[in-house]
Amino acid sequence: MLPIFQKEVSSFFNSLIAYIVMAAFLLAVGLIVWVFPDSSVLNYGYADLSTFFNLTPFVLVFLIPAITMRSLAEESRTGTLELLLTKPLSDVSLVVGKFLANWLLVAIMLLPTLLYYFSIYQLGNPPGNIDSAAVFGSYIGLLLLSGVLTAMGLWASSLNDNQIVAFVIGVFLGFVWYSGFGALSQLLGSGSLALFFSAAALDQQYQALGRGLVDLRNVIYLLSLIAFFLMLTYWRVGKLRR
Repeated sequence: MLPIFQKEVSSFFNSLIAYIVMAAFLLAVGLIVWVFPDSSVLNYGYADLSTFFNLTPFVLVFLIPAITMRSLAEESRTGTLELLLTKPLSDVSLVVGKFLANWLLVAIMLLPTLLYYFSIYQLGNPPGNIDSAAVFGSYIGLLLLSGVLTAMGLWASSLNDNQIVAFVIGVFLGFVWYSGFGALSQLLGSGSLALFFSAAALDQQYQALGRGLVDLRNVIYLLSLIAFFLMLTYWRVGKLRR
């Protein structure tokens, strides 16, 4: 697993797309949080990062598939995947190694945004007048949500050898699971089916963590989704091996 992890991280940072994706993310959230009048925290009059945490998931829905789309699709297209599958490497090691590498890259991408918290912390009146527990919970939610989107994107990348198709499938899955289920539950009104889609929606789980109370039920659900999509990827890689 470690060689796959190291190879994935190394290849990502040796490619231009890594820096383009990271720059695009930081530029997008920076403009949203500090520049655009309708969302700038400087126009709120109080120390708050809710705009950042509300809009960042939608940015990640598009950016994470851009990171994961090449993980298996590109290797399948170039024949590298077939070479990997002939080595004494288990399918679990291959899938988990690639997942952890991509998840780490997303975490690195989120790391500079901690500067927003420290900036708002100092801008508060008095300094420190910010709900740090909610910020902490929201970052946990972002990391877990990123893990789910990464697992989805990895599975999408395993389905074919076309990166664009993998990107589209990854975005579709992320958007439907994050926003689509919640919208569907509202259309259904009341009833057990509406409650099911509402509970399954990623935005509900994410927002619950952002309230500052880390509920194990939310964490377990998100980790279960990660495991589910990694299992789908594992089965797909197993079929490719045969």
